[in-house]
Amino acid sequence: MKIHSAEFTVSAVAAAQYPSDGLPEIALVGRSNVGKSSMINRLINRRNLAKTSSTPGKTRTINFYRINNAFYLVDLPGYGYAKVPVSERRAWKGVVERYFRSRRTLKAVVVVLDPRRDPGELEGSLYRWLAGLEVPVLTVLTKCDKLSANRLFNRMAAIKKELGLDEVLAFSSLTGRGKVDFLKKIDNILKADPA
Repeated sequence: MKIHSAEFTVSAVAAAQYPSDGLPEIALVGRSNVGKSSMINRLINRRNLAKTSSTPGKTRTINFYRINNAFYLVDLPGYGYAKVPVSERRAWKGVVERYFRSRRTLKAVVVVLDPRRDPGELEGSLYRWLAGLEVPVLTVLTKCDKLSANRLFNRMAAIKKELGLDEVLAFSSLTGRGKVDFLKKIDNILKADPA
């Protein structure tokens, strides 16, 4: 798949604000500051379409990006940032769960992880919850340029074992590593389950 066009469509906090054109959606979920926005920008070859921040927990809405006028990349609010008040964390969780439960156009979920961090209970519960959605789940490890090849290999093996995964994809927003493989997987998912 080649990306020819990408545009930010809407930031939503309620189902009434979601796009209604019926295009398929690929949702990205991960901890705050894991690099989802940088990943989106690398995928679409644009520097600042998805806003990045050094402040974890900045994305508080569901952001929809229309790609090739054919599908949406959906950036969900990050989870797990301790400095956010508990009430706000609960509100974000509700926003994300409502999105997952209401979108018939959801074709896959991409879980974005930092390979330098061990998966915790939040990740374990996320994967258990996603198993009930009956959509493909793809795991992408961002920031792979920050690890040596040997260290990355070991971390990928440890994360697969910890979470019971068959496959994880290494990705670097800095170098573009994994971009072609990621887009190929998304293309295969969309072709297998057209809107």
